[in-house]
Amino acid sequence: MRTKVGLWIDHRKAIVVNYYRQRGRDGTNNIDRSETACRSGDSPLKGPYEQQQVPADDSRQRTFTGHLNIYYASVIACIGDAESILIFGPGEAKGELKKRLTRNKLGRRIAGVETVDKMTDRQIAAKVRQYFAE
Repeated sequence: MRTKVGLWIDHRKAIVVNYYRQRGRDGTNNIDRSETACRSGDSPLKGPYEQQQVPADDSRQRTFTGHLNIYYASVIACIGDAESILIFGPGEAKGELKKRLTRNKLGRRIAGVETVDKMTDRQIAAKVRQYFAE
């Protein structure tokens, strides 16, 4: 079955809405990152400062990037068989995902990329229905 997918995404959460054209209905999947997006060790230590107690910035960045790679891979696995993909969300994650889809030769399936603010699940589903109904 050929589907159209709307994807609201940020670095913490992705909401996938599958819009089935033949039946005029939609289904929703939530993808949450298992690890939090904030990096550990960002707050200052109490007491005397010891350099070995704080991980280096580059190791924290590598850990954060590794978590994002796993997160984006699970999102791509969820939307990979869609014929048309609408990506929207509040931050930089939508652009990062668009680059990954292009690298995975799925870039031609992207119908649009839009910047929107935080939305409820019902608002997201309504936006996807409205976009693909036109």
